Amino acid sequence: MLKKTGARASETFALKWTDVDFEAKTVRITQSKGGEPRLLRISHKLLGMLNSLPKTSERIFGHYKNLKQLRKTYERQRRRITHKLNNLRLKQIHFHRIRHWKATMEYAKTRDILHVMKVLGHKNIKNTLIYTHL
Repeated sequence: MLKKTGARASETFALKWTDVDFEAKTVRITQSKGGEPRLLRISHKLLGMLNSLPKTSERIFGHYKNLKQLRKTYERQRRRITHKLNNLRLKQIHFHRIRHWKATMEYAKTRDILHVMKVLGHKNIKNTLIYTHL
């Protein structure tokens, strides 16, 4: 979800099943840092991945008690994979780094900094320029 949408970890963790429109292939970020909700397109592949998750909670990632628990699980898995693949560069991949990656990829694809600003939910273009490394 983070890689495909560029959403913040906190925004992703707060997502509810009602925020996903499976027909329109969109997800609505309502709990944004900037306070403004935004609508993001998502791929058919991501929709399939979401459909495979258990729907035991109102929240998509409700099987995690809180964001801290989700981060710990991610970090544990990252350490395990880093060791298994013997690739220390994997230690550098954090939730927020994925957001920077998404910004850079969106800009490379569209060459439209205002589009990237909208995807990330930034109010100030200076922040977007930092994320896209321009």
